Amino acid sequence: MKLSRIASFAVAVLIAGAASAAPLKLSPANPQPGSLKPGLAVKYAFPDEVRTLSQADQALKSAKPGRPLAGLDYWDTEEGGETLTSGQALRVVAGISGYVRFDAPGVYVIDFLSNDGLRASIGGKKVAVIDERTPCEPGDAVEVEVPVAGWYPLEAVYFQRLGTACLHMRAAPKGSAPDWMPNAAFGH
Repeated sequence: MKLSRIASFAVAVLIAGAASAAPLKLSPANPQPGSLKPGLAVKYAFPDEVRTLSQADQALKSAKPGRPLAGLDYWDTEEGGETLTSGQALRVVAGISGYVRFDAPGVYVIDFLSNDGLRASIGGKKVAVIDERTPCEPGDAVEVEVPVAGWYPLEAVYFQRLGTACLHMRAAPKGSAPDWMPNAAFGH
């Protein structure tokens, strides 16, 4: 009986701590970039198999530049549809880089939809890790602090194995539901 009360208390403390965790403080690009091309730079690899981010990292060692992404708003494809701008439907690994712009400082909630895996960082902070095959559903939301308006570096590793593919970034000021980031918010 005593142990279960202690365990219940410990769980309550952990939940309260997680709920009140401070937002991740993002670091803006320094210096801020001058003129940027629209969208995000991407390089692709096409391994025989990819089920994990570790395999994706390995495949990217032999990646080749691809046609830039318009942003991070790629809807779930039909079976056999092109993954991002890769020209291929299956077993695609993408190394994505560039910047995302926040128009105002504040605390934002960010999440990603990914089919399949994704690791993303913004402003030097890891904001998404999905290390498995998944349907196109929202991952865990994270709160971030944007100290100043401007451009923030974005790096991501994405993989798609079989079936359909999607990749979206959503964000909104804290207290609002995340909404799709417009393509104009990305540059490289």
